[in-house]
Amino acid sequence: MPEVVPRPRLASAVRHAMQYNPIAVLLGPRQCGKTTLARELAKDSGATFFDLETSADQARLQMPETVLGGLSGLVVIDEVQRMPGLFTVLRPLVDKPGLKARFLLLGSASPELVKGVSESLAGRVGFVDMSGFEICDVGSEGQNRLWLRGGFPRSFLAGSDTESYQWRQDFIRTFLERDVPQLGLRIPAAALMRFWTMLAHYHGQIWNGSEIARALGVSAKTVRDYLDILTGAFVLRQLQPWHENIGKRQYKAPKVYVRDSGVLHALLGIEKWLDLFGHPKYGSSWEGFALEQILTCTGTRQAFYWATHGGAELDLMLIRGGKRYGVEFKCADAPGMTKSLHIAMDDLGLERVWIVYPGQAQYDLAPRVRVCPLLDCISELAAV
Repeated sequence: MPEVVPRPRLASAVRHAMQYNPIAVLLGPRQCGKTTLARELAKDSGATFFDLETSADQARLQMPETVLGGLSGLVVIDEVQRMPGLFTVLRPLVDKPGLKARFLLLGSASPELVKGVSESLAGRVGFVDMSGFEICDVGSEGQNRLWLRGGFPRSFLAGSDTESYQWRQDFIRTFLERDVPQLGLRIPAAALMRFWTMLAHYHGQIWNGSEIARALGVSAKTVRDYLDILTGAFVLRQLQPWHENIGKRQYKAPKVYVRDSGVLHALLGIEKWLDLFGHPKYGSSWEGFALEQILTCTGTRQAFYWATHGGAELDLMLIRGGKRYGVEFKCADAPGMTKSLHIAMDDLGLERVWIVYPGQAQYDLAPRVRVCPLLDCISELAAV
């Protein structure tokens, strides 16, 4: 793999946000490649960079109105969450007639950052969410490496699986001991680590806060706070349930996933491919990996799971163009049709269903039901 992997989908999304807004905000966890992407976008434009992790650049912006007001072209401010006061300074700057600058703000995702930007810069900002490398970036030939190691660039591009695994172990420790406190959250790293590790074992299951709270010896509110913190930091995903009046009892709690498959595997102690292949969470790992890739690459926001107390379920339901589409994730060599899928298609009125598996063959199982590889499902969904 090359040292720099092109990321055309994300680059296009950032350009689009900057075209229609004076400010674009690129949000994602630390080490996911935000700075590299920003430098790639700016390499031919003579952009001005500020890195607020350095004391020198923090000092340069002690008089932000004077400094930023005199700039033109692209202005990139990295780790912007370290100086939240900049948001109120930027608002009058970008409202001035004849603005010559466009601002790209890079930030580690957090609820406080999103809230601060939304409240201070409403109507002036376009958001772009970013994670690690995507299967759209690395292609089908990189799928298994991406699945095992996850998308963080230094993990994916490491010289060996062992080096990648060690990087992820260090990332988890640094995230808990350094990044979480920098978000203004005073939670013991050991407590959050126990919670995160427990959720790795619950990966892909319906949230049961009471059960997890009892296991950790804390209150249900505490574990809910932990869940929201890690979700806001882009390391967990809560997939919301779909429910409607069909005369059946349906689950109404979210499903919870560790967003990066490599981080999931580090939390579970999975270092090499054979470790993953023989692990009890093999199927759940594939489900979370493929689901995250579909949601990221297609940009679909109306996404849900569906499950009834009677046992019928659908891993993923997407609403695109007012129509409902279903996706099931299977690790079998040759997935087949199930009674549960028949029920889901009838009860939910699905336009089409894809069964996504790690193999390469494609075949139709039934009218409107197709078995296919992950990248093909993404391509077909992008076209509907």
